[in-house]
Order: sequence, then structure tokens, then C-alpha cells
Amino acid sequence: MYLNDTHILIYLVVAIIGGLLGQVIDYLNKTFLEEGKILSKESIKKYRMISRPRYSLILINALIYCILLYKFGINIEFFEYAPLCTMLICAFMVDYKVQIIPNRLNLTMFELGLIFVFIYGMSNLNLSKDLLLGMLAGGGIFLGITLIGGLIAGKEAMGLGDVKLMGALGLYFGVTRIVMISVLSFLVGAIGSIAVILARKNRKDGYIPFGPFIVIATIITILVPTNTLYVFLMKVFTLGMY
Repeated sequence: MYLNDTHILIYLVVAIIGGLLGQVIDYLNKTFLEEGKILSKESIKKYRMISRPRYSLILINALIYCILLYKFGINIEFFEYAPLCTMLICAFMVDYKVQIIPNRLNLTMFELGLIFVFIYGMSNLNLSKDLLLGMLAGGGIFLGITLIGGLIAGKEAMGLGDVKLMGALGLYFGVTRIVMISVLSFLVGAIGSIAVILARKNRKDGYIPFGPFIVIATIITILVPTNTLYVFLMKVFTLGMY
């Protein structure tokens, strides 16, 4: 039995791998929060003693892997975006809890992105150049916002972790799509911030991390066709006149 030209057994294998990595996300989250070493025997032993299966993360990551498999099949895009989504979910949870995106996590995304830039460059040099420019565009846009916000408000408008994250993501998406992610993240952020403020009621002065909004915008960009997303954003920001 095949689903979108891919055998159903491959979906099962991918779901199992995604589920296992979903549990790994929980380990990474707890290790990052405790500032422990990821590959330390002590960290692994401690986690195994107190951990329980995180069924929500297992199901979410398994589902995302199956959706990616359905959209891309077994090709380079799947192997590029599957681990990226796992790391993005981890970044979402850590940033939401402690308002920081670990440097090790951003660096791993960056390193993996460079590998795929090299792979793409072997057959399409122009694509690799666009991905490298995407890194500069993604990091540059958010660095500019951070510096301008600091001058106007006297404090950081955005954390440097967000700047590093956007720079790393540029390696996966190139100039056009990293700009779309930037715009979409602010749209998602506006909606999400209103929801958070309403939920907090009287605690309206609390800090709202921006990393989770970047993660949501990135996953949407991966799953939604670029033309569809472009038309949607144009309609939103032109108030339907596009």
C-alpha cells in the first residue's frame, strides 16, 4: 500500500524514528534548562532516573515527520527539514520556559545548514549562494531590529538568540523565504502576544519571548507552499487589495 508514492511501511518507520526523537527533545530541554552537558554520562543517567515518556512530544514529532514524508518523499528536503523541525521544537520549549535559545542548539542548526549548503552547491552553485545570502538576510534583519530597538527604547527589542536563530535558518531557506519567515513571525507574534496578554490578565508587563513565534512561522513556511504563503501575506498586509 502506497501513500503519495511512498510505501506505508516507510511512514511507520519514520513515525517510530520521529517518536523516539520526540523523547530526545524532552531530554535536551531538561539538560539545557539545567545547563548540563548534552553528551555527559551523568546527564543521561540523571534523566533516565527521573524521566517518563513524553507522549505529547512523541506524537507531535512523529506527526511532523510523517507530514514531511508525505510532502517531500524520501529526498534531500526530508532529511534537511526533519532534524531541523526537531531542533525547532526544542528551541520553542526552552525559549518559552527560560527566554533563551541555547547557543549549542543554534550552532547545531547552523552546522547542519552549512552541510546542506555544500550538498546543494555540488549541483547548483546559485542555490548555495542564495542560501548563504539568506543567512546574512535573516541575521541582519533581526540584528537591525535589535540595534534600532536598543537605541529607541534603551533596551534590547529582541534577544541575540533570536538573531542567531534567524541567521541559521537563512541557510535552509534562502533570501526570499527567510524574509517571508520574518514577516510571518511578526504576524504570528502579534496574534500570540495579544492572546498571552489576555491570558495573563493583570500581569501585562511580563516578557514574551519571540523565539516560539519564529519557530511557528518557520514550520508553517516548511509545510505551506511558497506561492500560497506569499499570496496570504500579501492579502493580509494589503488588507485584501492584492
